[in-house]
Amino acid sequence: MADVIVIYASVTGNTEEMAEAIVEGLRAGGCQPVVKSVIDASAVDLLDYRGVILGAYTWGDGELPDEFLDFYEEMDDVSLEGRRWAVFGSADSSYPVYGAAVDILAAKLAERGAAPIMKELKIDLSPSRQEKEECVEYGRRFAVQITVDAALKP
Repeated sequence: MADVIVIYASVTGNTEEMAEAIVEGLRAGGCQPVVKSVIDASAVDLLDYRGVILGAYTWGDGELPDEFLDFYEEMDDVSLEGRRWAVFGSADSSYPVYGAAVDILAAKLAERGAAPIMKELKIDLSPSRQEKEECVEYGRRFAVQITVDAALKP
């Protein structure tokens, strides 16, 4: 089983910037992640990885982006027991529900049996330089934890 897969959706580039910074952190932490746009991914892809990181912007008043809908539905057909996860995304604080797509993905991963490594990461609109550094650190911490988990597994 490979280390980590990062799957994301981005329309304006904000979530993609976050994904790139998280991947930088994963690499700094010793992982060699596979990175995919959700359009090029299938939920069964998750079965090949110990660590799963999903990223999505929130659409409208609190929905998953359209390009994530098929993937989300496919997740109902996979058991993610033994997988660890994190979720991130760009959000817009002008909406009543802040970053709801991130919460929706986190709930689905937990429902399918995966366990979180850390709290979800939400950034308002485009990440600042400091927020990109937070994304790098987020990825690095994920990599460290997934490595520790692997070492502890019999």
